This record gives sequence, structure tokens and C-alpha cells, in this order.
Amino acid sequence: MEQIVTMPFMKRRELILAALGLPAFTLVGRAETGHHYSARLIGGERAGSTWRAGLDITLEKGWKTYWRMPGDAGVPPQFDWSRSRNVKSVTVLWPAPTRFADKGGETVGYKDRVVFPVDVVAEDPGQPIDLALDAFLGVCEIICIPVKLEMSLAQSEPTPADASLIAAFAARVPQKADAQAPFHVASAALVETDGKFDLALRLVGQGFDRDLDIFVEGSDFAYFRSPRPAGEKGLVQLRIDGLKDAQKLKGRQLSLTMTAGDIRLEQDVVVD
Repeated sequence: MEQIVTMPFMKRRELILAALGLPAFTLVGRAETGHHYSARLIGGERAGSTWRAGLDITLEKGWKTYWRMPGDAGVPPQFDWSRSRNVKSVTVLWPAPTRFADKGGETVGYKDRVVFPVDVVAEDPGQPIDLALDAFLGVCEIICIPVKLEMSLAQSEPTPADASLIAAFAARVPQKADAQAPFHVASAALVETDGKFDLALRLVGQGFDRDLDIFVEGSDFAYFRSPRPAGEKGLVQLRIDGLKDAQKLKGRQLSLTMTAGDIRLEQDVVVD
């Protein structure tokens, strides 16, 4: 069965639960509450061989969990679906995240509540799916608590509330920036100023002037901070932390997740 694997853990947050030797939390077909979060697997609609489920996480006020690229101080989720039955593949969909800054550093993720839609393809479309998840994620405020979940959910008719909840968060998953998109990146280049590097992006289209943020993936040696205007309309620059040699990024393909108001887009670019 196809597995979804996230990037390695980042190490700047203190993982106190492991240090204290506290037990992992277990969830089997029910919600786990307490310790600043609750989590559950929920079912949605099935179309042919694909069943859309969801991982629903609710967080206490002030607490957060992380996106697949968690920033320079976060803990990326890891999902293992190998215990599932009648499952050919599992694809986790990622709602667009938010950038946070605090004393521990800059992080990328979610507060309050997030549902990760999950597309499950059956081995045998004529048989029900038994979905099982082993997950590791960080639930963080000033410190970070590592959480292990063991969850399972048998396919059944979804409740209207659960199906609607999954659909609402699926609508927040970024779409590809194609010819019909409100805007896209026309060029990407490196700019050096006083020994520091920026990623310069030229945006064309409309709608990108409303609370624009851009999250960059594709480099395990550099972190890209939030975009800032760079003169003419549509030109923005993202300061790059950790880049010592410009040649390491030139010619590299980067994946951009862009948010502006209610616009959420994804685009791959090659750095000139």
C-alpha cells in the first residue's frame, strides 16, 4: 500500500512528553480529549473505489499543530496507514496553513481546528474499507507535546455533519495555479544584498494584494520567511535563512503554497 511520509522532524522545540516518560495516547474509533487537544477519524462520501475520510483535530485556545512544512521551529505530522484493510492507497490533503511567530521561532500550521481530508482508494471497490492510522504530531503552545495516536474507522454511511465538515476543509486545500487561477508566479530568482539572500517572485494576475503569504518547500537547508513588497506591483521578496551558497538553489525546483484572502494556490517554480 502506498505510504505518505512527511519530512524529518525539526529539533528546535522541546519535546517534553518523551523526556518525562509519559505514555502515548491511544484512540480506536472514538475521540481522544485532554492534553490540549481532541482528535478523531470521521467518514465522508464514497465515490467508486475512493472513500473520503478525515482526521479532525480540535485544539485548546492558544495551542497549535503543524503543516507538512512546519516552519523553522515546528514538528511535522507523520501518518502511517499500513494497518488498514482493503486499502490500496491513502492520500492526505493539506488545508492551507497559517504562519505564526513566537519566542520559539516561526512556525507554520493550524490553530483552533483543522480537518485533514483523506482520500482512500479501496483494493476491492465492492468491499468495505477498514481505515487504521498510526500518527505522530506536535501539539504546541510555548512548549511542544508529542502526541501518538492509534485510530481506526470502519467505512459506513457518513453523518451529514461529518461529511459537511470534511467538505468545508477540503475547500481550503490549495488548487494548482493554472491558466484559470486568479494569479500565478511568472518568475523566481535569487537576489543578494549585503551577503543575505532573498527569493524574488514576480506575481501576475489579481487578488494577491490581500494578506499574501507564500510557503516554500523543496529545500532542506534553507527556510523562507514571509513575502514583503519589493517596489513595483507584483514583485515580492522572501528572506532566506540558512543559505550560504546561492548555487545550491539556482536551478532547483521549489513548491509554493500561496494564500491571499480566500485564494489558495499551489505552484512549482524553478529558481533562475
